[in-house]
Amino acid sequence: MKSLPYFCRGEVIRGFGRGSKELGIPTANFPDSVVEHLPADICTGIYYGWASVGGGDVHKMVMSIGWNPYYKNTKKSMETHIIHTFKEDFYGEILSVVMVGYIRPERSFDSLDALITAIHGDIEEAKRRLDLPEDRKLQEDNFFRTFPKQIMNGH
Repeated sequence: MKSLPYFCRGEVIRGFGRGSKELGIPTANFPDSVVEHLPADICTGIYYGWASVGGGDVHKMVMSIGWNPYYKNTKKSMETHIIHTFKEDFYGEILSVVMVGYIRPERSFDSLDALITAIHGDIEEAKRRLDLPEDRKLQEDNFFRTFPKQIMNGH
C-alpha cells in the first residue's frame, strides 16, 4: 500500500461499546470525518502502528478498519487498540496515529471466542513488527512531537 505509513489525527468518540465490554480489548474510535478521508488504497483490514493520546507518550497500537463482519456493521469504522493500560477513558481527547503496516484482511468469525483469539494474535503480531528497527523509528516521528489542534490526514 503506497499510502503507508499513514498519519492521522482526530477526536476520540464513543464507538459501539463492544471493545471493553464484550471483548475485553478497549478501543479508541475516530469520527466519520477521519474515516471518510482515508486514501483509496487503505483497504479494510487490520493494521499496526503507533498512537498517542492528547500529545502524551507514544505506544504500540493495532487498528481495525472496516465493517467488522462478525457484528455486521453497516458503518465503516476505525477502531484503535492502544497496547497500553490507561487509568480512565479518554473520550474527547485527540488521538494521533501512524499506521505503519498491514496485518491481514478483515473477516468474520464463527464465535466471539474465535474473534477474541484473532485479535490477541493481531496484537502479538503488531508488537513483534513494531520492535523491528524500520518500524520502531516511526515512534519518534515529529508528528507526535508537534501537537497541533487541527485534524490532519496524510503522509
